[in-house]
Amino acid sequence: MISKEDKIKTFDPSQPGLADASVYGLPFTAEESEIIIVPVPWEVTVSYGAGASEGPDAILDASFQVDLLHQEFPELWKLGIYMDEAPAHWAENSANYKALAQPIIEALEAGEDVNENLTLKADLDSINAASAKLNAELKERVLEWTAKGKKVILLGGDHSTPLGYYQALATSYDNFGILHFDAHMDLRQAYEGFTYSHASIMYNAIQLPQISKLVQIGIRDFCEQEVEVVQSSGKVKVYTDSDLKKAQFEGKTWQQQVDEIIAHLPENVAVSFDIDALYQWYCPNTGTPVPGGLSYEQAVYALSRLANSGKKIIGMDLVEVAPGESDEWDGNVGARLLFHMCGVFAKNNGLNVGSSIQF
Repeated sequence: MISKEDKIKTFDPSQPGLADASVYGLPFTAEESEIIIVPVPWEVTVSYGAGASEGPDAILDASFQVDLLHQEFPELWKLGIYMDEAPAHWAENSANYKALAQPIIEALEAGEDVNENLTLKADLDSINAASAKLNAELKERVLEWTAKGKKVILLGGDHSTPLGYYQALATSYDNFGILHFDAHMDLRQAYEGFTYSHASIMYNAIQLPQISKLVQIGIRDFCEQEVEVVQSSGKVKVYTDSDLKKAQFEGKTWQQQVDEIIAHLPENVAVSFDIDALYQWYCPNTGTPVPGGLSYEQAVYALSRLANSGKKIIGMDLVEVAPGESDEWDGNVGARLLFHMCGVFAKNNGLNVGSSIQF
């Protein structure tokens, strides 16, 4: 058997990634890899654009075209990054329960009371049960990897998918915060009747007693109920896109803003990155696009600043990447953002990613 050290010596990172290898074309096994990507191809409760369940495959496909010599983390690839294989029933259940969810959403949009329709109410209950089961299975899968000393990054799927991941983190950390990049607050309670809606992920997350702070960046779409949650919970700090841009227009630097944002976080931090936090041209096929947003450069700068802040990054997730029918742009951006997130996670946790290349 070829050792990891020999693979590092013989693998040429300047050539295209190996087509039969794992993510980014790397030759390492799961056991040889420091970072495990857990894909969750799930989008049951989407009510607008679809495709997020195909995000992990789109990112995997695009990853083979990513140059492995990252300017900030040139030795990252040598650590090993491996994409886990999601259980087949996750994608199957996503498709089946998504089909059940659509009539419920249509009935609500028509002004009907789902509780008065026995069939729809039964379907709603089964969807909520299936989503809870996914959370439990994901929690156990994450714990299996972390028990082996791996750094785990979750790859959605829609934004409902990380809840089981946070539940897993909560078994190891009794106090942590979430740095949440998004166009939406996702603080609706059981949106459209779905307990585990993509629009309810952060509401559900802050119900975990171990999560002491939620800091949101780039928000530009929210409802009255969500504002009430922010104002009453005591856990949530919001930086809307409008407020961030206004401060920049009036002379505040992005570095100053990022440092202020990070200062609100506790010592332990999980990062949740919804791709629609970025300007829409980076993610034209994401499910619920909103005008405005962060540039790619702003986002990766903020992540790198967090890595060097003295806070401890305990987890990361990337969600809502949806491939287009005729282009690979969303997957390309997602793959590159994920690679940067891997570097941030590794560096922050003391792994050798090399010294930044200076020109």
